[in-house]
Amino acid sequence: MEPLKGMVAVNLAVNLPGPAAARRLRQLGGAVVKVEPPDGDPMERYHAAWYRDMAEGQEVVRLDLKDAAGRARLDDILATADLLITASRPAALARLGLGREELRRKHPRLCQVAIVGYPAPRENEAGHDLTYQASLGLLTPPHMPRTLLADMAGAEQTISAAVALLLGRERGNGAGYAEVALSAAAAAMAEPLRYGSTAPGALLGGGIPEYNLYQARDGWVALAALEPHFKSRLEETLGVSSAEEYRGAFAGRSAREWQEWGQEQDIPIVVAG
Repeated sequence: MEPLKGMVAVNLAVNLPGPAAARRLRQLGGAVVKVEPPDGDPMERYHAAWYRDMAEGQEVVRLDLKDAAGRARLDDILATADLLITASRPAALARLGLGREELRRKHPRLCQVAIVGYPAPRENEAGHDLTYQASLGLLTPPHMPRTLLADMAGAEQTISAAVALLLGRERGNGAGYAEVALSAAAAAMAEPLRYGSTAPGALLGGGIPEYNLYQARDGWVALAALEPHFKSRLEETLGVSSAEEYRGAFAGRSAREWQEWGQEQDIPIVVAG
C-alpha cells in the first residue's frame, strides 16, 4: 500500500530523526526531496551505510540557505511540495526566512512538521537524545544508551503528525503546522518507568520470575512468559515455581538451546545480548 502516493515531502533535517521519518514517508509512497547543506548531511560521514539506507529513493539537493540563490531554489521546491520537515530551532529558521508565518504566506498549501528539542516555551533550548534520556531516568551511568530512543520515537511522532496534517488538509481544513518535541517523545517512551512498571523489582523490572533475565550455561536469556498459559506451561515442563528454581533450571543449558526449546514449546525465550 502507498497511501501517500502523489504527495511530495521536503526534508531539511539532517542526522536524526528527520531523515528516519522521511524514509518512512517514502515507504508509504510519498516522494521525498532531501535538502542538505553545501557540505552534506553529517550522518554520511559518521554512518555512511545508515545514511544511504535513510536516503534511498530520495532526490538529494544541496543548497546554501544563507545565500539568496539557495533560498530561491528552496522556494521553487516548496512551491510544489505538500509537506516540509525541519529540525532546526525556530529562531534559526526565522533568521533564514523560514519562520512559520512567512512560510504560510509564501506556500499556503504547505504542511509543516517542526522537530524541536522541548515543547514551548522551551522550543529554542538545546538538547540531544542523551540529555533527554538522562533527564527521564532512562540511563544507568556510566553506561551509554543502547539506542537513540528519543530520536527514533520522535521520528515516529513526526510521521504521525505529518499524516494527520495531510489528512486534515485533504478534508478541507487547510495546511497545518505541528511541533514534535523530542523530549516529549522520550517521555512518552518512559511512561512504563514513570508509572513504576519497569522500576527495579517491579512487575516488569525483575520482580517476577516469569518475566526476567537468566544466566544460562554460556550467556544470558530473556524470558517473557507473562501470560498465564505461558507461565503454567513453563513451570509444569521444567518443574519450577520460585525464582531460585528458575535460576537453577536456566543455568543447565546454553542460551541458544534455551531459545530453541522456547520455540518448540511456544514460550517466548530468546538469547539476550
